[in-house]
Amino acid sequence: MPFLRGGSGVCRRLARAGVTVAESKTQVLTDYYRQCPGETYKISDAVCFQRQRHHYPKCPGCQWNPATKHIAEIRAGGEGSPLYEVPMIEKVYKAYDIRGVYPDPLNEEIAWKTGHATAQFLRMNLQGLAKADPRMNMIIVGRDMRTSSPSLAKALIEGILATGTNVIDIGMIDTPQIYFAINHLGCCGGIQVTASHNPAQYNGFKISGLEARPIGENTGLNEIKLLATNMRKGPTPLTGRVETMDLSRPYKSHVLQFLKLNRPLKVVVDCSNGMAGKFVPNVFVGQPNLQIIPINLEITGQFKHEPNPLVDANLRELQEAVLSNAADFGVCFDGDADRCIFVDEQAKIVRCDILTAFLAKDFLKRSPGSAIVYDLRSSRVVREEILNAGGVPKRERVGHVFMKKALADSHGVFGGELSGHFYFRDSFKTDSGAIVFATTCSVLSNYDMPLSQVIKPLQRYYSSGEINYEVHDKDGAIKKIAERYKDASVDYLDGITIEYDTWWFNVRKSNTEPLLRLNLEANTKELLAKKVEEVGGQLGVPVAH
Repeated sequence: MPFLRGGSGVCRRLARAGVTVAESKTQVLTDYYRQCPGETYKISDAVCFQRQRHHYPKCPGCQWNPATKHIAEIRAGGEGSPLYEVPMIEKVYKAYDIRGVYPDPLNEEIAWKTGHATAQFLRMNLQGLAKADPRMNMIIVGRDMRTSSPSLAKALIEGILATGTNVIDIGMIDTPQIYFAINHLGCCGGIQVTASHNPAQYNGFKISGLEARPIGENTGLNEIKLLATNMRKGPTPLTGRVETMDLSRPYKSHVLQFLKLNRPLKVVVDCSNGMAGKFVPNVFVGQPNLQIIPINLEITGQFKHEPNPLVDANLRELQEAVLSNAADFGVCFDGDADRCIFVDEQAKIVRCDILTAFLAKDFLKRSPGSAIVYDLRSSRVVREEILNAGGVPKRERVGHVFMKKALADSHGVFGGELSGHFYFRDSFKTDSGAIVFATTCSVLSNYDMPLSQVIKPLQRYYSSGEINYEVHDKDGAIKKIAERYKDASVDYLDGITIEYDTWWFNVRKSNTEPLLRLNLEANTKELLAKKVEEVGGQLGVPVAH
């Protein structure tokens, strides 16, 4: 039987450390009961003790560490236990990021724990020579313009430093710049302090790993949450160092690789009082043939309108400015500027799937036969245009974690989502608001007609947009839909998709609410209205969301 040679010396050292263990020369494998947070296997008493002696990164807060025995008491609900900590962490850790209202439930203590846990996770996943590379063992931290971001970033960095990990602080930036920084500097990952498109009282953290790969619940965020939950903030014998760095110049050079204008353009840019207000003047203002008319450029931590361009009401100021300035088009960025929505010269909103189809043709001219990734809610026109241009259409689940993985796995050149995220092979397979803006300018400048006319041939189907229905038995409703439309082509890539020759629809479950989301497309306006009523009637009453 497998066993560990422990000896009486190990047992005496364990006892001095406050660990009770039977005096024995051997400990059989079946008797192992200790387990490091986030790991799936059990370890011997001796291995646990040696890890504590060498300040193993997972030891702080572990229930087997005698210096932090209070954790076991917390989990058991002992008197005076701060039981609020676990539910607070549960409230802010989401499927793809960490997000909540500041300072309750999201606060500096959670920031510290998140930094500490993320540093452990990212460094433990390094392999081979990367483990010995000092730069690869560093973590990049950036933040957006929210008033709570400086204090949360400070606590986050302190948590990282407490693991002995060094930090590169690149300051107030748009989220795509941290993706650039991770690859440009060659670090093991990075954390952006941001709440993206949420209102000003929110904040959060977006975590990226090697090569800026997204860290979601199935790619490490659950492990980070477990480490953070099992942790107590306090002094440690380890400390890293902080290096500040301004990457504005190399980032500008990177983005401008995608800007090549063949005629003058006048563009209204709504920065939404967010991070576009920093990179638009730095990168785009003053470029030849490009006249920028900025609105909501000021960065104060407050928003004139919510920084969510997916809400039509938030585009009204942009639409008015496009018409009053006779601009070629307009664009509105969200808070951290990783996504954006366009309007044409008539101030009409350009759906993101139509923009994906429009840009895909240009990417396939330069990279013939490449894959283009699109989310499954997109119009049929996307697949048709990719095939017509000689490309390979790759239909994918909704969400940046899935889109980025699909782009990498398929060696695709470009990808687009209905949410306003666009992905680029030549930008480390990540999404970027700045780069899709540069690309759209460049492609449109090749045409001698306005944007509305260029995309008109692509608007050959009729779409419902996303409609939400409150449904408590979501799985039951989807089963009924599958039975009702069993004569159609059916797939379950993300929710359920039903396809007929002249119409199709997708129904997806919300991860956090009792909602089903319907997207339906038809060949005619009349058929669209009929089928939305038919399918929606089986889902329930639509709700505003």
